Amino acid sequence: MDLGLKDKVAFVSASSKGLGKGCALELAKEGAHVIISSRSEQDLIETKREIEEVAKGKVEYVVCDVTKHEDIRNAISFAKEKFGKVDILINNAGGPTAGDFSKMTDDDWYAAFELNLLSYIRFIREVLPEMKDQQHGRIINLASSSVKQPISGLILSNTFRPGVVGLSKTLSEELAPYNILVNTVSPGSIATDRLISLNQIRSEKTGLSVEEIEKNTKKGIPLGRYGDVSEFGKVVAFLASDAASYMTGSSILIDGGSVKSI
Repeated sequence: MDLGLKDKVAFVSASSKGLGKGCALELAKEGAHVIISSRSEQDLIETKREIEEVAKGKVEYVVCDVTKHEDIRNAISFAKEKFGKVDILINNAGGPTAGDFSKMTDDDWYAAFELNLLSYIRFIREVLPEMKDQQHGRIINLASSSVKQPISGLILSNTFRPGVVGLSKTLSEELAPYNILVNTVSPGSIATDRLISLNQIRSEKTGLSVEEIEKNTKKGIPLGRYGDVSEFGKVVAFLASDAASYMTGSSILIDGGSVKSI
């Protein structure tokens, strides 16, 4: 299937590693011009080189801390200078601090809000004027399976990730007249550095080995394994494409069946 992504311009935030990198790779394979971003220029240089090995479009990078408003403005300005537009915005950010309610300070709450919700709002603001003018756009917001089933020990994620779904659903209605489609994609246990970190925290908290934590987690996944970032990225590429032209306001789980709600 031709997804119609050739020569489309995609900006992917927090994309030097993990889920963001998986999204950027799959978009580049389909012929999109991709701008990757993160705080680490060295990581971006290495990731750019890796993506270019399979890319059918151009790949650029820009250093951007998503918690800094000026960085976000500069990053989108850079994308527009390089390619003249942004057709696809993939909103992603690292996970907030893990822990229970009693351990979280006001600073923790503010930081999580700025990282996992306000950064998305700011990126969307920057791309909307041109998307409206061209009467076309795709905005895909990455969240977490916690939007459907809260995860123990992740109070900040459980609070702000559902806010992303609310934002996406509301915008999907507001922006539909401009043919701008807005969807949320929520990963379950995908093999990333974030998952390794969370498993280490759970290991220290429970006294179980990391291997035991992984084994127990996989038991709760009907497919019996962790997902791969490429599996996640392929779904995002589909949603960004012309093939998903009648999908907006959806919240899609990519979790191997682990969430039990209907």
